Amino acid sequence: MSLHVVVGAGPTGNAVARLLAESGERVRVVSRRGAGPDHPHIEPVAVDARNVQTLVETAKGATALFNCAMPPYDRWPAEWPPLAGALLSAAEQTDAGYIMLGNTYGYGAVDGSITEALPMAATTVKGRVRAQMWIDALAAHQAGRVRVTEVRASEYLGAGAASLYTMLVVPAVLAGQPVSYPGDLDVPHSWSHTGDVARTLVAASRYDGAFGRAWHVPSTSNLSVRALTTRLAEIAGTAAPALGVMSQEELQRLGRTDPIMAEIPEMRYLYQQPHVLDSTRTERELELKPAPLDDVLAETIESVTATLRSAR
Repeated sequence: MSLHVVVGAGPTGNAVARLLAESGERVRVVSRRGAGPDHPHIEPVAVDARNVQTLVETAKGATALFNCAMPPYDRWPAEWPPLAGALLSAAEQTDAGYIMLGNTYGYGAVDGSITEALPMAATTVKGRVRAQMWIDALAAHQAGRVRVTEVRASEYLGAGAASLYTMLVVPAVLAGQPVSYPGDLDVPHSWSHTGDVARTLVAASRYDGAFGRAWHVPSTSNLSVRALTTRLAEIAGTAAPALGVMSQEELQRLGRTDPIMAEIPEMRYLYQQPHVLDSTRTERELELKPAPLDDVLAETIESVTATLRSAR
């Protein structure tokens, strides 16, 4: 068994750890709390991943180092650079393949289908943070100091998915309540399943040709918010949803009391225009296909229902 180190014990990091462990690999899951899935091949460890020396000791002998960490959304500019720098340094010092979980923020606003060949052209604060992480990692790869790849996902659905859609829309639909969404309800949008994200990360880690390039997670759907929500309600057995468009004033009002919602205005372009990922290369070279939409929506409903129940 080879050792794989997964930094981040959120839904995607845990899914990656389980996939690796179930295939017979030894996995060490790194988080500040020492959390991780319960599996005989998985060792959860409590480590501050910003500490390079400790992280190097933790990852010594590892075949792969997965960056599935996620600082609080409202603190990316302060917390991502030191964390990303520590992970990149640890990968260099341990000679582990470095597999980054990323998103589409670094591309900025794109007209047409989004391919991995597009340049980093972010115009937002959070977009520049994500872009710089890839620019720095790719420079280290091109200098021969590390092997690095990045897997990029769109908005999440599925078990444990934390996205604007699962926070705003799904709970309201399950409760039969009207909901406002801060974007165009009828433009196509790519949706990423947490399980598909994990499978793409693992596949990229095992493919020598993945390094030095980025990869898009195959989308479970490119439906608009309206069409997706209609199908969600059908599967949940609830009434057809009453959807409205959230105004800028409403969004700003929510942001006064919710630090996450306060970060949405600068990224609103993601929800106001078509946002469709081209995953042709991933599907061809990594031989992956997305999970069926209805299965993903059923999983999303179950996950959100469990979260709402535990919060009562």
